[in-house]
Amino acid sequence: MPSPTTAGLHCLFLLVTACCQTSQDSNFNPFMQYVIETSLEEENFQPEIQRQKRNMLIFDLPPLEYTIDIEMSLMDSSFLELIREYFKKLHLPISTNISNAEMTISNINVTTVCLSSCCSCEDGYAWPSQGCSDLKACPPASPAPALSCGYVKEMPFSGPYCEPRTEDSCGMGDPVVLNMSVRLDTDFSDDLSNSSSELHRQYKADLEKAFNDSYRCLPGFVSATVTGFRPGSVFVNYQVKAGAASFDQIAESNKLVPQFVNDSYRLNKSTFTTEITDQTNFIVTPVEIFEGDTVILICEINSTSENVTWYHFDQIISTSLRYSVEKKVSRRTSRAILKIINSTIEDSGSYTCTFTNSNQLYTLLYKATKTIAVSLLYITSNFNDLDVTCNSPEMQTNSPLLSCCIDKQLPSLTGDWKVNGAINIAGIPSFTENCTEYKLIIKESLCPPDKAGTVTTYTCELHTGHGAKRSQHIRVRYFRAAQVTISSSTNSFVSEGYSFNLTCVSDVSNYDSISWKIQSGNNIKPVDCGTCIKNSRFPDMSVLTVKSATKEWNGTYICTFYQQHLQSSANMTIEVISLPLKQNILIDPIEASIPCTAQQTLECCVSADTMGNYSFEFVAEDIDCEAGKKNKGKLLCYMCKYRGRECSKEKNLTAYCKIMNSIEQEVRSENITLILKPGQEVSCSGNLGIGIEGSTLIKPCCQPNNKGGFTRGKIIYTCSNKSWMVKRNDCLSVPINNLLTSAESLVYSPESRAKLPSYLAELKEQTQRALSSGENSSANIGAIVSILDMISSIPADAEPAIITDFLSTVDSIVSKSTTKAWEDLEKQTVNSSSILNSVEKFSLLLQPVNNVIPPVSVKTLQLQGIVVTGKNTRNYNKNFRSTENLTVDVSIDRTEIETLTQNSTIISVMYSNLGHLLPQNEPEYVNGLLISTTVSSNRSQKFYINMTFAKKDLFLKTPQCVFWNFTLRKTEGGWDTRGCTPTEVDDYVICSCNHLTAFSILMSPDKSSQLIFEDFITYIGLGISILSLVACIIIESLVWKYVTNNTTSYMRHVCILNIATSLLIADTWFIVTASISDQNQQISRDICLVATFFIHLFYLCVFFWMLSLGLILFYRLVFILHDTSKTAQKAVAFFLGYGCPFVIAVITIAVTLPKNSYTRKDVCWLNWKDSKALLAFVLPALIIVALNLFITAVVIIKILRPTIGDRTNRQEKNSLFQIGKSVAILTPLLGLTWGFGLATIIKNSHRAFHILFALLNVLQGLFILVFGTLWDKKILEALLKRNSVSKWSSQQTKSTSLILVTPMLAMSYPFSRTFNNLCGKTGMCPEISLAEAQTRFCLHTHPQGLFYADIYQSRCLSM
Repeated sequence: MPSPTTAGLHCLFLLVTACCQTSQDSNFNPFMQYVIETSLEEENFQPEIQRQKRNMLIFDLPPLEYTIDIEMSLMDSSFLELIREYFKKLHLPISTNISNAEMTISNINVTTVCLSSCCSCEDGYAWPSQGCSDLKACPPASPAPALSCGYVKEMPFSGPYCEPRTEDSCGMGDPVVLNMSVRLDTDFSDDLSNSSSELHRQYKADLEKAFNDSYRCLPGFVSATVTGFRPGSVFVNYQVKAGAASFDQIAESNKLVPQFVNDSYRLNKSTFTTEITDQTNFIVTPVEIFEGDTVILICEINSTSENVTWYHFDQIISTSLRYSVEKKVSRRTSRAILKIINSTIEDSGSYTCTFTNSNQLYTLLYKATKTIAVSLLYITSNFNDLDVTCNSPEMQTNSPLLSCCIDKQLPSLTGDWKVNGAINIAGIPSFTENCTEYKLIIKESLCPPDKAGTVTTYTCELHTGHGAKRSQHIRVRYFRAAQVTISSSTNSFVSEGYSFNLTCVSDVSNYDSISWKIQSGNNIKPVDCGTCIKNSRFPDMSVLTVKSATKEWNGTYICTFYQQHLQSSANMTIEVISLPLKQNILIDPIEASIPCTAQQTLECCVSADTMGNYSFEFVAEDIDCEAGKKNKGKLLCYMCKYRGRECSKEKNLTAYCKIMNSIEQEVRSENITLILKPGQEVSCSGNLGIGIEGSTLIKPCCQPNNKGGFTRGKIIYTCSNKSWMVKRNDCLSVPINNLLTSAESLVYSPESRAKLPSYLAELKEQTQRALSSGENSSANIGAIVSILDMISSIPADAEPAIITDFLSTVDSIVSKSTTKAWEDLEKQTVNSSSILNSVEKFSLLLQPVNNVIPPVSVKTLQLQGIVVTGKNTRNYNKNFRSTENLTVDVSIDRTEIETLTQNSTIISVMYSNLGHLLPQNEPEYVNGLLISTTVSSNRSQKFYINMTFAKKDLFLKTPQCVFWNFTLRKTEGGWDTRGCTPTEVDDYVICSCNHLTAFSILMSPDKSSQLIFEDFITYIGLGISILSLVACIIIESLVWKYVTNNTTSYMRHVCILNIATSLLIADTWFIVTASISDQNQQISRDICLVATFFIHLFYLCVFFWMLSLGLILFYRLVFILHDTSKTAQKAVAFFLGYGCPFVIAVITIAVTLPKNSYTRKDVCWLNWKDSKALLAFVLPALIIVALNLFITAVVIIKILRPTIGDRTNRQEKNSLFQIGKSVAILTPLLGLTWGFGLATIIKNSHRAFHILFALLNVLQGLFILVFGTLWDKKILEALLKRNSVSKWSSQQTKSTSLILVTPMLAMSYPFSRTFNNLCGKTGMCPEISLAEAQTRFCLHTHPQGLFYADIYQSRCLSM
């Protein structure tokens, strides 16, 4: 009989064969066949089900192969090994026939073994990958590891079972590296950092063994390796290589580690951390990222995790307007999505997603990092700017094609076009792989003339499909060939000297430039005359104005409008007909005095070389003359003989000649004046003409050697002793005359700018030659002034030679050799301001060359400047130094320069001589250099400029910053101070002005050595007052304890002592600041502020202590039966005396100092003009004066009309008598002082008021000493007693019984007592029935407006 084991195995075999038979007998049609072939290993065919379907089976199927899973349950686990052995020994294949069915068993294997709830796979088998993450290792029964790993399964176990091991089985893929760490709560040793140390090797071996034993049951486990140790206790870094393990699987393995680690390592089981970096699927879309795209980053892991964190570099990303963070968690996977909206270049870089699973013992991190690059979407266009002529047939036939492309192939790229402009010419869009195109459709009707030249912007915009877009602008300027017309203000003929203008109009707007040219024969010359051409827009036209036509203007005028490459022209011919110019007509005589009956020949001459057929006519009022013509050298003269007739009174007759040319245009000569005198006889005669005795004859300047036969100017003759005597010769020299004639031609020449350089060179040379040869007459100087005025209106290029020639000419005529000529010119109302005006105009019209204004220096003039461009980032600072070492610096702040238009100029010119030639305002003198600054940009608002002038004469004072105002004195000009503020610093004066022109400084003779009488009174009086106050304080300190034997007397002397002290401090501050100011020394602003504050404070203290004294007097007079303690009276007095002034002074400086209006600009005292800060002194002073005057009135009334209750004893009467005397003397004095102070404010008030006012106010200290101290009989007695030792001792003994406890400090030497007296500390005296009173009110007003008041009063009446 077989053993039970053998019987069981046989039963197992029979069961297998039975199952196979059942499968063979079953017929599930094709479905069953599919199940068996593909996934039968996942099915459990139960015999009961097969038997139920047996009758339905079909047996004609071909032989099939099946894999059958059979589950066996053993009551005794010891049978497991027997079964394994049995199947190993079994010889397969085995064939059997069951129910007539041939069946062959080819292989029998044990795949899955479960002991209790712990299941494991046999060798060659593995768990299916679908449930790999759910496998949970069975806990070991002992610290020694088992041979195989089992996993917990629910019982009864229903699969899935282990399968033959393949690449897809659980744990069979490439191993995952788990970077892990755990902490050992032991001290870290440096040996652990040394891999060759014994301690390191021991730790490594022990821990690696424990880790391998603990993690071996992870799916696909390969190895566990310690990689290092780091401090922080001891952190163990190790790597575990295994299959993809879940959080729970790793956590369960972590729990096993302490079982395999010796307790001596003190492993902290709550510090396990795992980081997995290669198990996250990280996807970024789009692949090519451009600025503006919406970027989506997706991280996905095959694990569940609710905690996801995104990092950009090391910064955590949170949800915001630009970042959107989303997570999705399923049963087996976790997904994190980061969306970056409107990405920028700054979004480039590395992004890390971190999934975190953790519990109290373990933390698992899934990390993945991707680097993205955000780039700009670059678009290239075939054009940036394109010019199109609308009415061009070629352009209409072959219109341009616009295109925009990128350098990358993007599948989702799209594009569109936008048109923006005054001319809306559309096109046909198209799109290729990476380009968008736009074919323009050009039509002339779409391009109106008034909009020609405007720009239409075509914008191509490309979209990536992910949010990024980029646009490119193509500017198309549409032109139209213009229709130009030209017209003249006159017909085609014009005479020399006449004006005309040509107007050129275009029907097309927005021209770039306009040019004028004159063609004469084959010669074409450009019109470059500076200001003679005025261009305008809307309508688009150019006007050429010729003020005085010459032969140079003869020809065909060509006007051309330019628009980029287009030119449109019109022309007109003007013929200039000869006609003499008015200044080239000589008249003779200019003026003559003759008897009424005398005959006088009148001549009108022109150059004989003048071309033209002229007709002459003399026009004279009440003159009947016979005309004739003759040649006189180089002149052609027309003559008229005036035939005299009787006249009864003196009469002036005027005549002129009129010359007419072939087109009947005429010119008039200057007037000839005849002064007819009755009853006179001819005294002088000859070639010059006739005249009566003493008469004047004015003749022209005939110069046979000159080209024109005469020069400008005149000669004045006087008839004396029957002969003509030259009185004055104002004829120009021939060179200067020729220069003047050339200047007139140059100014009206069409090529004035081109001819200017050569003319300036000649002007410089001829001027210097004329002056060096002694031809420096006022006539020549005046002519050169006129020349400079004319040519300064011609724009000149800023070339060093041109500027030098101009400035050298100016330098020559303002030299010392011309002083007499200028004095003569001043009498003829021609002053040097004309030179200043000419230089300013020349500077204003200077045209920069290469954006540079070169610095130029001549003897007495220097020029410097800049061109305002976009590169100007600095202040305008120019420094000038004359040959006399005088300096002037010009500074313009950068903020002012930035308001100017581009390419405008700032030019400064320094003059060292001209300032002294300009008219002076005695006794003020120009005490520095003269500087003029011009800005070519048109400005309507203020322009701020600072200039620092060095003083020439250091003994002059009272500086004024002045500019030359050309509009003063009937346009003759004069110095003006408006808009300028001076600041004197040592030997310099800083002028801050809000406009531009020519500046300098005016200063007066120094008066410091000529102090006026009022200043003597002020300084001497204040000195006496200060000495008197010091004496008063000393006396009060000496007699203090002898005169303060009652409350009233005590308070009176406290007030007097504080009044004297406050007035002493105030006077000291005042005299110090005043003396510094009078010595012309600059006081710093901070010192001036401090001085003003203390002067204000202590003068107010004087007033308020006087008020305290008055209130004490009022209180003792009115409230007779009422008594207040000495402490209360002291508190009120000190509050009024120092508290109120301090509050007023502090509020005043706090309100006005931020506005820079606390002090005056010329003296250290409260401001009146800007902030009315002076009221903070005047109002309290006036109120206190009014109150004390009221108290004075009450005192007088009380003295005159005493009541019964007011009876006093002898001591009280004595004090009251002192008060009466003080009131009687000091009160009128105060009133007079204020009266004189008010009188000094009145304009043009008499000097006597100023003297009396100063005298009465500076002696305040003396009045306090006399009337407040020395006039007090008790003080005099105390002083006399102090000089006698015996009497002093006797008095001290007698008064001992009256004195209470006295502080020790009050009994010390006088200076200590003085300090205590100021603070109100003294010995207490018994109340007595008598009181003494004294009142004083003093007012001081400085001549400059500084005033203060002193009041002190005290009174004691019977209690």
